[in-house]
Amino acid sequence: MPRIPALLLNLGHALDHLFLLIFATAVSAIAADFGIERWEDLMPYTVGAFFMFGVGSVPAGRLGDLWGRRKMMLVFFYGIGLASIAVAFTQSPWQIAAALTVLGLFSAIYHPVGIPMLVQQSKRPGVTIGINGLAGNLGIAFAALSTGLLVKYFGWRMAFVVPGLLSIAAGFLFSKTAPIESAAPASRKVSHVQLPKHLAVRTFMVMVASGTTGSLLFNFTTNGNTQMLTERLEGIVSDPASIGMLMALVYAIASIAQVIVGRLIDRFPVKPLFFGIVASQIVLFALASQSAGWLWYLLAVAYMISVFGAIPFSDAMVVRYIDDSMRSRVSGIRIAISFGISSLAVYMLGPLVKASGFTQLLIAMSFIAAVSAFIVLWLPGEAQMRTARQVTG
Repeated sequence: MPRIPALLLNLGHALDHLFLLIFATAVSAIAADFGIERWEDLMPYTVGAFFMFGVGSVPAGRLGDLWGRRKMMLVFFYGIGLASIAVAFTQSPWQIAAALTVLGLFSAIYHPVGIPMLVQQSKRPGVTIGINGLAGNLGIAFAALSTGLLVKYFGWRMAFVVPGLLSIAAGFLFSKTAPIESAAPASRKVSHVQLPKHLAVRTFMVMVASGTTGSLLFNFTTNGNTQMLTERLEGIVSDPASIGMLMALVYAIASIAQVIVGRLIDRFPVKPLFFGIVASQIVLFALASQSAGWLWYLLAVAYMISVFGAIPFSDAMVVRYIDDSMRSRVSGIRIAISFGISSLAVYMLGPLVKASGFTQLLIAMSFIAAVSAFIVLWLPGEAQMRTARQVTG
């Protein structure tokens, strides 16, 4: 992959996550503009975006393999940019819900298409995935920072317009620099990765189940952290721009974990690394539930490091065990199931916090992390995988 298209693919990951979190960061300002008393009452209206982010991955992945990944990435850049600008023109909760749902549909394209396109000829896929993950999470950090500043000085609508224009510009540059595909991935002649059926099914089930619990934690934290920071630092920090900067710092620090994990994946077995990271989440969420002030902030940095650090494993398993000719379709199915289910986190976030508060939410996340750890224990070991591949080879 030439350098400029590769950079644009990483930028696409950043934009993908940025767009999905503008609403959560600006929700208080949007609620006030729409005449809604509590921000929690507005959160369920964004569930359509996250649901489509999941289920839209199936057709996106299929089109990526059968039609072409370059073409689908152009649809992504232009579509998500225009959808974001459309959000800025909404005037009611149901209008913004519809526009966000369309935005979510275009956002579904990136993960099953952009990541396989980026790693399809990579000699060190773990590093490539780690850097790509860093880019995606810096998009989360920038969502907190840019949205906080744009809301403060220009209003919440510009928080959607500015990145929308950036995405359209990125799409134009991608169209000029990305190599034309000689054939769709599904039609290329490649050496297929073979695993016994029982191990292939077991590995896929672990990918889907761990992806679901991981996505639940990801959605609960990234959509709730800004409001949680506002509550836990009440009396210490209140300015929206300052809150945005503090939240951006959390995500920027945590994002480095993906690069480190990516390098480790290339050198060490997946299972013990994965288990160690998800096991740490159990303790960190439990401790955070009983803290406030700057101690909570330090724990938030720590638990976001563990949440972001767990992300590369699903993509790494797809690269390691799934042939390139069908990676987009397999990724699409995995993402559709895990992200589709985890979209419930966005729907539940407002009502749950309104009824029980953030302390109970953090305790619930500790329990979800425990379920994740149990799921990872079911992943076949590296030696078992290697032996099985030699036998089938």
